[in-house]
Amino acid sequence: MALESGTYISQLNSSNPTTSDDVAEGDDHLRLIKAVLKNQFSGLTGTTAISSSEAELNVLDGIASGLTAAELSILDGVTATAAELNYLDVTTLGTSADSKALTQASGAVTIAADVTISGTTPLLTIGDAGTEDTMLVFDGNAVDYRVGLDDGTDKLEIGAGSAHGTTTAIAVDSAADMIIGGYINFQDEQAIRPEIKDYAETVNAIGGTGGGTQDIDVTAGNVVTATVDTSTNTFTFSDPSATGKACSFTLILTNGGSQTVNWPGSVDWAGGSAPSLTSSGVDILTFTTVDAGTIWYGFAAGTDMK
Repeated sequence: MALESGTYISQLNSSNPTTSDDVAEGDDHLRLIKAVLKNQFSGLTGTTAISSSEAELNVLDGIASGLTAAELSILDGVTATAAELNYLDVTTLGTSADSKALTQASGAVTIAADVTISGTTPLLTIGDAGTEDTMLVFDGNAVDYRVGLDDGTDKLEIGAGSAHGTTTAIAVDSAADMIIGGYINFQDEQAIRPEIKDYAETVNAIGGTGGGTQDIDVTAGNVVTATVDTSTNTFTFSDPSATGKACSFTLILTNGGSQTVNWPGSVDWAGGSAPSLTSSGVDILTFTTVDAGTIWYGFAAGTDMK
């Protein structure tokens, strides 16, 4: 009798039994087939029928041989569609893409699009109450700027650069007190109801006039110092505030009477004439205009100061 031995289907010989085999020996072939099937499909120990079609079973063809049941079970309960799963198919980790999930790479996320935070009370929190600086950095072509918390000083900073403590324009502490790191240019606009304490004024120190024409630019400082030293001096005034806004400056003039001093024709003097100046000493003169310099009101606040 032609009866092979085998444990798996691949070991069965489809040529057996042969036509010359005794029919009475067919039971040996049947027992071999049963044994092979039970061994090959040893995991099928229940009583539930397998309803998968050939096509459905062939889906498993090509799955990595090392895939474990635990790994397959991860998908248990997943209700996402293929389109929804494809949201995870990003080109570069850490960089946003249209219609894709946002991922992180090396602790950083790059969002390559506009961001809108919506809702009834939208809130953006930066930091986790840890002992570290936090900030928003505006990455400019030539200059970077920042807004953030300097944890070392417990102050909110606005400034140039991406490091706290450098080129700080404004610093605000927990008492809402503000420290200004530079000047404020109001562009001729109002500062309403300020209370000023321990303030200083910029001095426009001209030095020796040297004769000829000497311009006093009000934007260079509202206190001006000058010394008349040689030949005739002619003063001109420039850059006053616009009409309807008052503009004043104080001139501390040394040795004004030592040479001839000419004043702008727009100056209206107290009493109708310019004061006599001290030839060797200090005089203090004040000038005010409310019409952009069409008329300057001038008077001597003090002469021959000693």
